[in-house]
Amino acid sequence: MNSGAGGGHTRRGVVRSHTVITTRTEVQDRPHVDMATLLSLDARVPVRGLGVQARRLLALLEPGMLSVADVSAHLSLPGGVVRALTADLIVSGNVVADNPFVPGGQPLERDILERVLDGLQRL
Repeated sequence: MNSGAGGGHTRRGVVRSHTVITTRTEVQDRPHVDMATLLSLDARVPVRGLGVQARRLLALLEPGMLSVADVSAHLSLPGGVVRALTADLIVSGNVVADNPFVPGGQPLERDILERVLDGLQRL
């Protein structure tokens, strides 16, 4: 390791994760993406002007749907970097995002919860 001018350490071949991607979308205009967001590829949208990491992400989605966490693990990139990259791809239309947490039809009523609790206590 070499000591840098600022007293920090640098290593050859190490690329900071925030320099891996170039985002085109302003932070306030980005769609909300969390680690559980499910991603799928929209093959109808042409792939033009995308960087290497964006193309790698799209290639991962070719077989089917993956979560942001899965993409992060496969690409060996931090979740925040993948979330920013994904947000740009959603805005460009290359990726479709689905929320995995779909609210139920009706909230559970108290008497149903009490009966379930009673049944569990009897076990």
